[in-house]
Amino acid sequence: MLSGLIWAAAIAMTAVALWRLPALRHGDRLRRSLWFCTLAFSGTIWCRVPQVKHALDHSPVTDLSALGKYLTSMGAILAILNYITAIYARPISGVPPRHITISRRVSRVANASALGALAAMVVLFFTVVDRSRPSVDFAADHAGQWGAGLFLTIVYTYLAAAASTCCYQWSRASRRADTRSLRIGLTLMAAAMVIYTVYPALRIFTVWFPTDASSVTMRTIADSVNLVVAGLWAAGASIPSTTAVAARWTSRRALRALYPLWRDLMRAFPHLAFQPPGSAARELTRLSPPLDVRLDRWTQEIGDAVEQLRHHATEDLMPCAQAAAECLPDPEPAAEAYWIRAALHSASAGQRAALPVRGLPSKPLSDAQAEGFWLARVTRAYTAMAPEQVRQLLQEAGAPASGSPHPEGQARAA
Repeated sequence: MLSGLIWAAAIAMTAVALWRLPALRHGDRLRRSLWFCTLAFSGTIWCRVPQVKHALDHSPVTDLSALGKYLTSMGAILAILNYITAIYARPISGVPPRHITISRRVSRVANASALGALAAMVVLFFTVVDRSRPSVDFAADHAGQWGAGLFLTIVYTYLAAAASTCCYQWSRASRRADTRSLRIGLTLMAAAMVIYTVYPALRIFTVWFPTDASSVTMRTIADSVNLVVAGLWAAGASIPSTTAVAARWTSRRALRALYPLWRDLMRAFPHLAFQPPGSAARELTRLSPPLDVRLDRWTQEIGDAVEQLRHHATEDLMPCAQAAAECLPDPEPAAEAYWIRAALHSASAGQRAALPVRGLPSKPLSDAQAEGFWLARVTRAYTAMAPEQVRQLLQEAGAPASGSPHPEGQARAA
């Protein structure tokens, strides 16, 4: 079972790294550091996959999986420290807070000694570490050996220093997070760093002072700890992005729902459209402007077009529409949809009154997304309305009082 979990964790971490791969296209140091940390962390987990570990350990370089996982761990550590440094890279007027000073100092020392530490690890691994046979658990099988003890002390000291710094920063940041998803993500990442602060200290102790625990037991403990940390890290790093993806998906669904109503209104009043409406496939696959900007723009354009329809409706049209929609499951948006459809039919026929009728009833909608959800309900009733219902509604409500016809309506009628 543990082997399957390690496989799942390795695949999940690799998926997160691939998901964040577009960060390389941006000049954002924060995103690049987070991506590299995820990539290095996934490499560490892959070195623990039993089949991969066996292949690496029985290669010409004995215990190559141990060197691989510790080097990738160092890479992930340095990426975390660079991530924190990037957060506090901007100059702060006056005396910076104590937590910022501590983070900068730890990051500066770690980065300055990184190459020396990596070089020392490689030299120790190939010279003084006993690699006469592949190990089950590298730390447990080499416990009590000064060469391996020094090698592992370098790794775990870096790991503990970085993890404690991250835990300190992310726990503070989670209390000041603006959104719930960011607060949860930072809390999970801070919890992972708590484990990685305590675990290295225990491993350093067991390397210098061997215990009676077997190599299999120690490997099971090590794999379990790394699985928990990987799960917490991946979840914490992904939750804010997952929320953003869910928001984009919601906006896309809202645009798809609004498209029929928006298209018809923009064809009737093309001067209100920021750009001429295209096909549904074209509109839903545009990359610019962003989805939330387009949703806001569409709702505004629909609202402006509905205002224009007040010249193509009668005072009796809304009461007639409400009476026709009262038997439907969702009568309020259906009544608006009937009013819009009937007024739009009058506009296409060139019937326009000089004075506008009262507008649609006002609604307590707090933002563009709420307005988009409401208009989606209106659009569903709008698309379900049959032409016979439009004609019957216009017969009951009458035609707009004659006045100077709208030039666009005259052109369409012609």
